[in-house]
Amino acid sequence: GEGQQAACKAFVPLTFELGEAFQFDWSEDGLLVGGVYYRMQVSHMKLCASGAFWLVAYPSQGHEMLFDAHTRSFAALGGVARRGIYDNMKTAVDKVKKGKGRVVNARFAAMCAHYLFDPDFCNRASGWEKGRVEKDVQDSRRRIWVEAGQWRFGSFTELNAWLGERCRALWRELRHPQHKAFSIAEMLELEQSHLMPMPVAFDGYVENPAKVSSTCLVTVARNRYSVPCEWAGQMVSTHLYPAQIVVVAGDAMV
Repeated sequence: GEGQQAACKAFVPLTFELGEAFQFDWSEDGLLVGGVYYRMQVSHMKLCASGAFWLVAYPSQGHEMLFDAHTRSFAALGGVARRGIYDNMKTAVDKVKKGKGRVVNARFAAMCAHYLFDPDFCNRASGWEKGRVEKDVQDSRRRIWVEAGQWRFGSFTELNAWLGERCRALWRELRHPQHKAFSIAEMLELEQSHLMPMPVAFDGYVENPAKVSSTCLVTVARNRYSVPCEWAGQMVSTHLYPAQIVVVAGDAMV
């Protein structure tokens, strides 16, 4: 209704300045990777002004995937917009309060501070506030996932390389919805000069304490890893990344 439209305009303007904002969301899609069927988690980032988008697929959705998805997407899009628009993702928001009050996850807040953008969260049950990414989710699933289902990917690395190629091809192919004389790729080129430069990547790990067993093993995410036996029986810190585990004892990696 009119009230909803007014609220939408107040929160997310229908037109965006170049470099003003990006929207971020997840979708779930089924696909065979390395001979295994995954209900995979796919991150979608879209620049609000140019409409350029980037997709990254993961076997699951955790903090380490959230951080990695931002780093990959900013690098692919050529910089960082000043504001990020989200729903109330559990990996970003620890608690939703009344109105727009949020208790933001400390590691997520650290990532936002590192990349110098302001996070902005949709009101509960107000998906229309984040409509551009949700439209992107629907469009990309139609365009990309139908095609992806006809391929065989040996790994997530292969799949994400293919997704990157498809995103870039669609930028060249699709016209901008408002400025139809330009492709998405041409609008992105205009927007890139208004984005904040990409800094050194945020060190996006999930940290957990772990005790080294008497047989020199630590357990991380239900998997066991061996460490030097001088650490047997002692506490160490584990840093979980999407594709690796780092074990830290004192100030040194082990």
